[in-house]
Amino acid sequence: MIKIGMMIGERYEILEKIGTGGMSDVYKAKCHKLNRMVAVKVLKQEFSENANFVSKFRTEAQAAAGLMHPNIVNVYDVGDENGIYYIVMELVEGITLKKYIEKKARLSVKEAVTIAIQICLGIEAAHNNHIIHRDIKPQNVIISKEGKVKVTDFGIAKAATSNTITSNVMGSVHYTSPEQARGGFSDEKSDIYSLGITLFEMLTGRVPFNGDTTVAIAIKQIQEEMPSPREYVPEIPISVEQIVLKCTQKSPDRRYQSMGELINDLRRSFTNPDEDFVKIVSDDDFSQTRTMTPEEMEALKRSTKPQMEEITGELPKAVQQEDEDDDDEYDPRMNRIMTILAIVVGIIICVVAILLIGKTIGIFRLSRDNTSASDSDSTSIEVSIEQVVMPNVVDMEYLKAVDVLKKEGLLAKAKYEESSTVAEGTVISSSIHDGLKVDVGTVVELTVSAGAITEVVPDVVGKTLSAANKDIMDKNFKVDIVEEYNDNVLEGHVISQNPEGNGKAPVGSTITITVSLGSKTEVFEMPSVLGMLTEDAVVTLTEAGLVVDSNSVTQVYNDVYGEGYVCYQSIAYGTDVTKGTRVDIQVSKGKEPEVEEKYSFKGNILAPTTTEDKDYKSGDEVKITITKDDGTVLFETTTTSFPVPVNMTSITGSSKGKITLTYNVTLESTTVEDENGTVTITPGTTEERQITREVEFAKEEE
Repeated sequence: MIKIGMMIGERYEILEKIGTGGMSDVYKAKCHKLNRMVAVKVLKQEFSENANFVSKFRTEAQAAAGLMHPNIVNVYDVGDENGIYYIVMELVEGITLKKYIEKKARLSVKEAVTIAIQICLGIEAAHNNHIIHRDIKPQNVIISKEGKVKVTDFGIAKAATSNTITSNVMGSVHYTSPEQARGGFSDEKSDIYSLGITLFEMLTGRVPFNGDTTVAIAIKQIQEEMPSPREYVPEIPISVEQIVLKCTQKSPDRRYQSMGELINDLRRSFTNPDEDFVKIVSDDDFSQTRTMTPEEMEALKRSTKPQMEEITGELPKAVQQEDEDDDDEYDPRMNRIMTILAIVVGIIICVVAILLIGKTIGIFRLSRDNTSASDSDSTSIEVSIEQVVMPNVVDMEYLKAVDVLKKEGLLAKAKYEESSTVAEGTVISSSIHDGLKVDVGTVVELTVSAGAITEVVPDVVGKTLSAANKDIMDKNFKVDIVEEYNDNVLEGHVISQNPEGNGKAPVGSTITITVSLGSKTEVFEMPSVLGMLTEDAVVTLTEAGLVVDSNSVTQVYNDVYGEGYVCYQSIAYGTDVTKGTRVDIQVSKGKEPEVEEKYSFKGNILAPTTTEDKDYKSGDEVKITITKDDGTVLFETTTTSFPVPVNMTSITGSSKGKITLTYNVTLESTTVEDENGTVTITPGTTEERQITREVEFAKEEE
């Protein structure tokens, strides 16, 4: 049970709950070892108690932890403690794409395409590492406060689907590909379908298929024709419409065959949205019979052979020889194998049917116990069990624990951890708790005490080979180097490491690092970053292997692109370039501001006339004020003599103003006698008076 304030893994302090889903709850936590904030995803109890699921979940999560990409929420750690299984991930402050769409109703075409490109880049990195997401949807895409797009929940989807988790746990069926809805095989093209549905929702603010139940929606995914997003938003360009329709073809063979192909079309549509360049295989072309190439036939044989071996055991030697002698053509004697398989399967079905009927009428008793004949007159048949109960190996010496697991048909994998309380070589904990049922052949990860002689493994991912080698050797570890081509990591830099950085391992043990040989393709087309935000443009160019100095980006006025968007790139889109090429970009400051017009006022200000005020007397003190229409004071003085000369220049913001004359007038006393002879004397008074004159300023010549 997770509680706020508790510490898990001896390093992660739970601070607050920030989200929940069908399979897990997410908490904000502080890593005290690295002094940083992280997100901790904790499996719900119903999944934590399923040992088979937990084992697969850990394997997939550990694979996802090897992914390092700007458009992926990085996984830092995977662990368990007292029945709590958790993943430690990068904490991304922001909102999900689902919430973002709901907030804006629907996104503009450029914004939707830009977000889709970043999602594709993250998924492509996963596909290059043989990891399929299987649950792409707006809820699993986060947009950070800085505008970065990141895909999350890699690995958890495969663990879930391999345990037949129901759709209400897996997430919305609105984004599931037809092959997934049928429960069939899913691959990279299933992620492409889900991405197409997500792009449809970004553009229109709705999903293409809806219904009262998940089953109804799944049937629509399989059977109903995909609607065009232009039915809901007619102004969507034809290229974007065609990209959505190609992504969401019912047959995987008619979709984009890789994320790279999809990214290329998305980038092209960004700069040429009205160009009809997307090629979708027609129904006529798709229905034609296609002859398999020898390479495809060989691949089919390799994929079906293990399945046949799994059903019938080892193939007859004669059949094996025939298969080896025929590498280039289809073997007609394969029919014999299929006939044998059909007979074997038929026999198995008959035996099972007889046993079930016999059990029903009481002829046979299926029992796991060794019941003797004297206990029952009926025949007892033992049925083999594919699962065993996990034994308790905690506190055992590691080699003894391996033997105990081996007797149960289980395999062991060691993970060493420093401990000052548990003797060296003793099992501290197990990835599967004792008493749980687990499949025979399952790999059990045992945490083994390394005593007090361990060292923190340095994190060298992303570093150069020489720097990584030095860091590892300085910590008294050995280094094993594996090289591979990688399109996302520069040549000579570390792609991944095993064990991972920041964990602990015995001093003197070997750290395996995988180093990039760079991209196999040296020449490629220059991408377009026009219309992107500065940060997105820099990321796009850097991921392509190009060099751009974000500190040297200049800002210029531009009438086409809005403020903050890239308006110039030094190498034109589509030009052939090589990795390491330098690219300069310019960012728009918006439209150039118009030059403000200037005015002047030259003339004499005269005293109040008798028309303006008959009581004004020459020589009285008068305050003169000249203001613009907005009240700004341009001139102010006090005088007793007129005219007053004024010469003002460079007046901005207004062509009109006012001249105000303020002065005091003394009124003489008055005597009035009424009809009764009563005399009334009104004493003299002084009052302030004001005269306002409109004035128009003259425009200055440039």
